[in-house]
Amino acid sequence: MRRALRGVFFDLDGTLVRYRGVDYESSWGAIGVAAGLREAWEELLRRYLGRPDSYPQWVRENAALLRGVEVARVAAEIFPPPYADGVPGAVRRLCEAGYVVGIVSSGVSLVAERVCRELDMEFALANELVMKEGRFTGEAMVHVALDDKLDKVRLCAKQNGLELSELAFVGDHLNDVPVLKRVGCGIAYAPKDPEVGRAARYVTARFSEIPELVQRVGS
Repeated sequence: MRRALRGVFFDLDGTLVRYRGVDYESSWGAIGVAAGLREAWEELLRRYLGRPDSYPQWVRENAALLRGVEVARVAAEIFPPPYADGVPGAVRRLCEAGYVVGIVSSGVSLVAERVCRELDMEFALANELVMKEGRFTGEAMVHVALDDKLDKVRLCAKQNGLELSELAFVGDHLNDVPVLKRVGCGIAYAPKDPEVGRAARYVTARFSEIPELVQRVGS
């Protein structure tokens, strides 16, 4: 009998990785601090907070602040990724069980791709800070905006031969709510807002529980 779920997709920031001391535990915030831009970075966040439709412009303005900064200087501060407790083991168990495992995030691809490689995931889709000759160019490519995450999850599912109903998604923030409501199994991990928990089938503060929650669906 075909099992109910065949794929598990994850948010990045605040879910797989938790950068302490920055807003939303995010890769964006960690990169800004590592580049010595905390004050300017936080001012941009205050200016755009609550305006999800302006997210692409926020990304571009953040990227512009990074123009000329050495990638290696930033990487030395943000890596190794600060995985949430239990992440490597839980992801390994899901991969070994045969699920399609990937990342769909409005975070930064520099971090998402590193996590994807380290945890042997299938793919990572996140927003790109353009780099050339070892430095950030000041440009960015928005692949996952705050308000189109469901569309990007649907696209990644299709590319991997999955329907939304065959997918579990794990997230923590408000922009994950539309996804959590539509997939076969929405899991809120350490949710940042009560609405996130209400949108999910399961809520957990222990990442190590996620494989069991996924396997419970349809069993």
